[in-house]
Amino acid sequence: MTTDTDALPTDQSGASMAQVVAHVRAGFDRGLTRPLNWRQAQLDGVETMLREGAERLTRALETDLGKPATEAWITEIGSVLADVAHTRSHLSAWTKPHRVSIPLVMQPGSARILAEPLGTVLVLAPWNYPIQLLLSPIVAAIGAGNAIVAKSSELAPATSAALADLAARHLDREAIAVVEGGIAEATALLGEPFDHIFFTGSTNVGRIVMKAAATHLTPVTLELGGKSPAIVAADADLEIAAHRIAWGKYMNSGQTCVAPDYVLVTRPQRDDLVTHLETAVTEFYGTNPQTSADYGRIISDRHVQRLQQLLESEGAGTVAIGGTVDPSDRYIEPTVLVDTTPDSAIMAEEIFGPLLPILTVDDVDEAIRFVNARPKPLALYIFSDNRSTIDQTLARTSSGGAAVNSTVMQLGIPNLPFGGVGPSGMGAYHGKAGFDTFSHHKSVYTRAVRPDLAVLYPPYTALKQRVLRRRSKPALLSRVRGREEWAGWRPTG
Repeated sequence: MTTDTDALPTDQSGASMAQVVAHVRAGFDRGLTRPLNWRQAQLDGVETMLREGAERLTRALETDLGKPATEAWITEIGSVLADVAHTRSHLSAWTKPHRVSIPLVMQPGSARILAEPLGTVLVLAPWNYPIQLLLSPIVAAIGAGNAIVAKSSELAPATSAALADLAARHLDREAIAVVEGGIAEATALLGEPFDHIFFTGSTNVGRIVMKAAATHLTPVTLELGGKSPAIVAADADLEIAAHRIAWGKYMNSGQTCVAPDYVLVTRPQRDDLVTHLETAVTEFYGTNPQTSADYGRIISDRHVQRLQQLLESEGAGTVAIGGTVDPSDRYIEPTVLVDTTPDSAIMAEEIFGPLLPILTVDDVDEAIRFVNARPKPLALYIFSDNRSTIDQTLARTSSGGAAVNSTVMQLGIPNLPFGGVGPSGMGAYHGKAGFDTFSHHKSVYTRAVRPDLAVLYPPYTALKQRVLRRRSKPALLSRVRGREEWAGWRPTG
């Protein structure tokens, strides 16, 4: 790896990935990123680049994804601005040392936990929310005081170019680099010894990232995906459920990691739910969604082909709503499928598009068994007005997150950690969870110089042993609930 950081071009366009990493690592090694005022200044920079570049970024999102301007603000620009505001307002408290109690045998002294930056971190972002899923992890990493290399997705080229340019203008290039590129650049970056890797994308690519990170024993946060189910109980308000499922599913043309991937509904309610879904789609996008200013496009021709193949695959079911595909426009109509078979191709992988299979079950108990027989999803949605049904569903299933009588909106709450479990990911971020992800929590014990108790030192005479054992009794060493419990402490030796 080159260490000639002075040779790095100011716009980083001609630099190798190794040069970029070396350059920002040198900034971290100089202590550039540690001061609180540097972190606050970079958060201000993120806000400025989003506000001043909002129009440019909105146009880029429209070019890449056909994303409506309002949706772009809500799910991308505004979402990151909320992260910035939340982090800025809490950062001083998050960075303060946290004192903890100590056992009697450790006194006089004190113990505290210090949050320190991990070092130089890598953020690999996907194409579906190319602003939010690049900048939200960057905001967390900045708050924790890290140097950052972030790669935007080549599948959203207009947005990628805009982000790289704006970041270079508004963020400290001595410690933060947003680079462009494809598989070759990502592979080169994964060969570097980072202090943490944060990846958002598919489960298959997540395995590649984790394998590469293992070479350097680099810890990873993997924000993956999976088939997030929506369970509609017999007592659910079908009109409300349909509107909220349709909104969460067809936003960004279904290219959302926590979009409802399929619906499990009790048999008597299925047809009414389909009717309400059709009404919701028409209310949202009109009778011809292809002409709607509020409905996006599929990211690439390859993804259109993949989705069309799923739609036409055996066992995908009967089209109840939509079904139109126009490859020349990268358009797939909001589609609802019924009579989908559980072992079909469309139920074997995350759809990541505007196709919504509906499967019927006898009751919520059967729905829970169906979900539990499959890999743990990133999100789970339960629609019910019965507290027992809701509690049972949440208690008996495992998912990265969940929402009750809602979809997707759990991501917008800064105090809720966002992350997966099992195949849907590992680690979490948003708010304090993001700060913690990019921090090392260092334990520090400070012992008073005087007195220096000889009883702790060898040789351990019978008298010393009696004293130490007496001081180790649970009655002396236990702490009240909520503090560390040292009842099991025993002296060494």
